[in-house]
Amino acid sequence: MSRVPPMANDLPANPPQHFIRQIVAADRAAGKHGGAVVTRFPPEPNGYLHLGHAKSICLNFGIAVENSGRCHLRFDDTNPAREDPEYVQAIQDDVHWLGFTWDTLRHASDYFAVFYLGAEKLIRLSLAYVDDLDAEQMRAYRGTLTEPGRDSPFRARGVEENLDLFRRMRAGEFADGSRTLRAKIDMSAGNINLRDPAIYRIRKVTHQNTGDVWPIYPMYDYAHCVSDAVEGITHSLCTLEFEDHRPLYDWFLRQLDLPGDPALTAPLREKGQWLPPSTPQQIEFARGNISYTVMSKRKLLALVQDRLVDGWDDPRMPTLSGLRRRGYTPEAIRAFWERIGISKQNSSIDLGVLEACVREDLDARAPRRLAVLDPLKLVIDNLPDAHIETLQFANHPKDAAQGVRSVPFARTLWIEREDFMQQPVKGFHRLVPDGEVRLRGVGIVRCTRVLADAQGTITALHCTLDHDTRHGMPGAERKVKGTIHWVSAAHAIAAEVRLYDRLFNVPDPDDDSNGKTYRDHLNPDSRHVLRGYLEPGAANTAPGTFFQFERLGYFIADCRDHAAAQPVFNRIVTLRDVWAQRQAP
Repeated sequence: MSRVPPMANDLPANPPQHFIRQIVAADRAAGKHGGAVVTRFPPEPNGYLHLGHAKSICLNFGIAVENSGRCHLRFDDTNPAREDPEYVQAIQDDVHWLGFTWDTLRHASDYFAVFYLGAEKLIRLSLAYVDDLDAEQMRAYRGTLTEPGRDSPFRARGVEENLDLFRRMRAGEFADGSRTLRAKIDMSAGNINLRDPAIYRIRKVTHQNTGDVWPIYPMYDYAHCVSDAVEGITHSLCTLEFEDHRPLYDWFLRQLDLPGDPALTAPLREKGQWLPPSTPQQIEFARGNISYTVMSKRKLLALVQDRLVDGWDDPRMPTLSGLRRRGYTPEAIRAFWERIGISKQNSSIDLGVLEACVREDLDARAPRRLAVLDPLKLVIDNLPDAHIETLQFANHPKDAAQGVRSVPFARTLWIEREDFMQQPVKGFHRLVPDGEVRLRGVGIVRCTRVLADAQGTITALHCTLDHDTRHGMPGAERKVKGTIHWVSAAHAIAAEVRLYDRLFNVPDPDDDSNGKTYRDHLNPDSRHVLRGYLEPGAANTAPGTFFQFERLGYFIADCRDHAAAQPVFNRIVTLRDVWAQRQAP
């Protein structure tokens, strides 16, 4: 079944309530913002999006869809030294893949002229000044959580001097890092974010969107709230680490008063980009922390740069591009975050919950196919050497609408090596010497002979088929305890099969309390590459097609490397949670 990126029109009709949905519903009922709901997803294009970003995407776009509003995709491109057009495109691809769209693509850099005019307004109001302290000195003057900060010796500069210096910063007269524009708030504030935070810094770096027009760039705390206001955002949803920044967010908006000062947004009206400004409300929620992963962009970038993985889209990575290549579906990711819900309490979510969502989604719609990954030859002696027949198998046992397919059956087959045990242990119900097992869709066979090489490795099994147990025969209902799958050795297609597992082998790879780092917890068994055999109907398929290989798990034809002549399949997820079994007492 090939995949087309779905649009998220399958959001639950009656979604479970959480505090953000309740706030938005109350605001609409009270007529706040005229009943409008406008949200935004504002990623910085300095890396690929990961599962944590998916939570924010689903929340921001979902709230807008539920309330007949709109959600803006806006790139927070205020730090050009770390940004790249590759990331800009990847982010758009990921948001679209998750099932969401936007009306107009926005950038914080679209509002650079507004930010600049707003900064000059703060200077004229004696609420901002140019500081000559370097970064280390500013940290020393800022104080600590228990000690107040100290005024910069440049804090008392007059309005005209500050305007002159700031305009010369804009003109590119000063070296990088030599001067900073700071807000003048309160150096003794208990909230360190209010101790004269930086608004602008000098960075003579080419910007991926504006080129070399600007030698100064705004800081995030300033640019973010102004962007929200300019775009008419009503509810600015962000993660809990920004809760202490909210007083600064509100301070900037009060001082600038964008809805009441049309001069600040004049550059946008001149370019036809104007939207009625708003006074947005910042609302914080807990991040999406997931076990067995790291979701620091810095650490993910290090994994890529140090070649510990095969790139941002390595199927073991928690990036959305990696999960897409692995075969995770957008429907499963949306269902996962809906199931987890939104709260103010930080916690770690078991990765097994996400894997369960993927299983549920694929179980309902993934066509079934036969594949053998660790082959052992099985010969049915009481069939003629040239015996070939075609059997009919349902594509899906619970969905007749998916139809049937033809599968070749012959005298010599491949079965899974683990489906035979020469000295069986208690509870083993598959094939054993002189034992019986049902071949899926064929009938019951008995093992009559076992062949091995000089090292004792079993090379082949010889069996006889009880013809009376074949479909439609009187003995077809005869019971045996085990059923195994197979593929015809003469017809099977060889394929490269990549068995992916969790990238880390401990629940919290970020925990460095024992002196180890996340690198020490990389799972050496996170990928195994095998040569398997597939029924012909599984091989001749398009990249991105997923199947359940019966009894083995869910697999997808790799979007990069798969071709009908040289099939490559990635394991998406096993049929059951093997990690829970490992950790069971």
